[in-house]
Amino acid sequence: MPDTAQLAAFALICLGMVLTPGPNMIYLISRSIAQGRMAGLISLAGVALGFVVYMLSAAFGITALLFAVPYAYDALRIGGALYLLWLAWQAVRPGGTSPFQLRNLPFDRPRKLFGMGFLTSLLNPKIAMLYLALLPQFIDPAAGSVLAQSVLLGAMQIAISLSVNAMIAMAAGSIALFLRTRPFWSLVQRWLMGTVLAGFAVRMALDARR
Repeated sequence: MPDTAQLAAFALICLGMVLTPGPNMIYLISRSIAQGRMAGLISLAGVALGFVVYMLSAAFGITALLFAVPYAYDALRIGGALYLLWLAWQAVRPGGTSPFQLRNLPFDRPRKLFGMGFLTSLLNPKIAMLYLALLPQFIDPAAGSVLAQSVLLGAMQIAISLSVNAMIAMAAGSIALFLRTRPFWSLVQRWLMGTVLAGFAVRMALDARR
């Protein structure tokens, strides 16, 4: 199994990614503000199912890939580093918009809320890249079952993402008001997350093959 330092580094990356605006966050916040906290949480349940689908698919796929294809780890490592750099740029680029901006959404029933959350999760390129390019960086074939490590890391990412997104959905209205009246803190959040993600990208790119 990955050691404590590896797990802590992976948890920090997951936290940085969930706090970086993407399709899931934008949809959950918009739904929570437009229709209430419960609608946001139902949508989050659909997002969670999408995470599980990606996690299980990646766990079996990564297991086969790392053992079957020479230099697959290096290719995934470089791809993951480039993706983290892209996320860092998206966080700090000029003219970036806040996911807490008000958006008008129609009133939807729970079944549709769940389905839209699930679809948003499946179509989110950030989640696909997380599992296919970043997960392998923290897997060590010499430390035990690759499949078990993949499932453990995937479960950790899901737990972090759901916890953070649930808190954001519950407090979306208050956070939106806070950031609209204090734009400085919105800028601080963007630069902090951008710096963390860029730092991990450099570390990942320079990492030697395990």
